Amino acid sequence: MKDILDDLIALLDSRCRVALARVVEVSGAVPREPGAAMIVTAGGAVIGSLSGGCVEAAIIETAREVMETGMCVSERFGVDDGFAPGLTCGGEIEIVTESVDAERLPLLHELRHGLEVGESLALVSTLSGVPDWALVRPGEPSPWPPIDGDIASRVRAGRSAMAGADRCEPDQSALPRVFVQAFAAPPRMILAGANAFVRALSRTGSQLGYRVTVVDAREVFATPAQFPHAREVVVDWPHRYLCAEAAAGRVDGRTVVCVLTHDPKFDVPMLAAALRAPVAFVGALGSRRTHTDRVARLREEGMTDDQLRRLRSPVGLDLSARTPEETAISIAAQMIAETAGGSGRALNDLDGPIHR
Repeated sequence: MKDILDDLIALLDSRCRVALARVVEVSGAVPREPGAAMIVTAGGAVIGSLSGGCVEAAIIETAREVMETGMCVSERFGVDDGFAPGLTCGGEIEIVTESVDAERLPLLHELRHGLEVGESLALVSTLSGVPDWALVRPGEPSPWPPIDGDIASRVRAGRSAMAGADRCEPDQSALPRVFVQAFAAPPRMILAGANAFVRALSRTGSQLGYRVTVVDAREVFATPAQFPHAREVVVDWPHRYLCAEAAAGRVDGRTVVCVLTHDPKFDVPMLAAALRAPVAFVGALGSRRTHTDRVARLREEGMTDDQLRRLRSPVGLDLSARTPEETAISIAAQMIAETAGGSGRALNDLDGPIHR
């Protein structure tokens, strides 16, 4: 939903009545995850997608219905059998479509602000009649006390999922069925250096949802104008900055660090700091000769074999990348594969499900 939030707010600001359709539950191989959203306007315009084109036409018809009645509609779509809308990938999804008007604006503005400042929060909504909405942050109670524990666990995990419907209690029918659309604080990408490769990777990282920080000790190069896609541009020695962030608890097991300085006096201390920090990925750009020299210098800094095994250098997958933009894709692809447990191999060389 994050990708259509600005459009939704703009339409409601202009007093348009729209329908919002969201994927709330999935099973098997599916094209989109819970939380994928699509807007349908009263004029029939569509923003966003739910399934890559498999069921959108049916949802447009549902959208017209909910804009007339004001009541939400839940629909399940399974395998496409040639007669009814369905998925070609073999999975199953549930989509809830509801009418949305300007009364939702205060909450949506609060949601957008929370996302802009990097909060962890969730939009929780009931799934029958005219849905109730609430924003819930970690540690906060919800308006539905009987299922607070279910909601809280999903908010803490940053995982969008149903809550309340899977509890095996005698009075379960009295429990509300809600969808928790969780928005975890964005993971961090810390890039050491100030050059064209950093500029390209900062843009790719931002597109992937990272909060990107560029850090370099050279004030003349490290400017916000040079790196418009970075959340922060910091003038400091990279290793000193990273050590301070780690000490303050602002890096964690989702943080990725990439060193693209090409200068031992910057990259060796930064890599040593990164390899000691609890981060998900540490990479460094450079040739194999540079890597050999860098490893020798890191051993002199006291790095152990276990720590050095965490270093991805030369960083990136073998895409025959040449330009900064191609190199950024190569590096980002390796980050995704390693942090998500992928192999980095071509899908047509593998067997089994594409989405684990």
